[in-house]
Amino acid sequence: MAYQTVILGIESSCDDTSAAVIADGVKLSNITASQAVHEQYGGVVPELASRAHQKHILPVIDIALKDAGITLSDITAIGYTRGPGLMGSLLVGGSFANGLGLGLGIPLIEVNHMQAHVQAHFIQEKDATQEVPTFPFLCLTVSGGHTQILKVSSHDSFEVLGETQDDAAGEAFDKAAKLMGLPYPGGPHIDRLANEGNPSFDLPTSNMPGLTFSFSGLKTAFLYLIQDGLKENPNFIEDNKADLAASVQAAILKMLLAKLKRASKETGIKSIAIAGGVSANKGLRSALQETAQKFNWKLFIPSFEYCTDNAAMIGISAFYKYQSGDFTGEYIPPSARLKV
Repeated sequence: MAYQTVILGIESSCDDTSAAVIADGVKLSNITASQAVHEQYGGVVPELASRAHQKHILPVIDIALKDAGITLSDITAIGYTRGPGLMGSLLVGGSFANGLGLGLGIPLIEVNHMQAHVQAHFIQEKDATQEVPTFPFLCLTVSGGHTQILKVSSHDSFEVLGETQDDAAGEAFDKAAKLMGLPYPGGPHIDRLANEGNPSFDLPTSNMPGLTFSFSGLKTAFLYLIQDGLKENPNFIEDNKADLAASVQAAILKMLLAKLKRASKETGIKSIAIAGGVSANKGLRSALQETAQKFNWKLFIPSFEYCTDNAAMIGISAFYKYQSGDFTGEYIPPSARLKV
């Protein structure tokens, strides 16, 4: 099949090396190599992450091209993650994209990682047409490093309506899991346990002004809860593991939903999407579906494949940039703290 626009997407912002092929807006492949080495440290080690990217990037791209049934000569442009993320990790993906683009004589397209999470809602599959959000819509982007509410007016218009002033929701999940002795990454373990327990422990939720978030107070309160419980009962965590998980998850979801409902009311926008790693949380998905039904929202939840970091979201973002002629022209160095 002949395609007009074939984008090779490269994602390397943290600890996942990913490559994808997007042809005329349709995903042909999406390959990701994860890094299990970080589990023993309870978090991502930047130096180890960048070394693993160097090892994985070539075979990941090779498999993505083969799965898509295309060759390097078929590629129209290369999209790569410029930021935000870990500087060493971003350098590996960006430098490889730059070298490959120069060798092939094709354009480079730099992509904002957080915008790409939102754009994942526009990825089409080969065998089925996916319903996509209509502009404008609100998107709650929730990950280990970010928590934001965005107003998305077009493929190149993103306005931050509110964001966290300290920690991200995903980090709060992971820190709570670490306090409970759960493996890294802890968020999925909290989600699983929460489904088995009840939110019987009272944890505080912040009341920040406007649409801003704060999760540091919750983390501190959960730490004190664990410490006080262990003083009275050495088996406190094990005896209450499911209820502890349910309690911290309920507090996080309460804060997220409160701000999202406020954003919808203030803007009058009822088209709502979620994105980012925490959008895979089953408790959040269920709570959003209930809220959407109550407030008559049109809700868009990404498939699990597009929740975590992946190159298909980079590819679709680059595809829309290519459509509007927004080329990088030359390699732009990464920015670890790139803003939306």
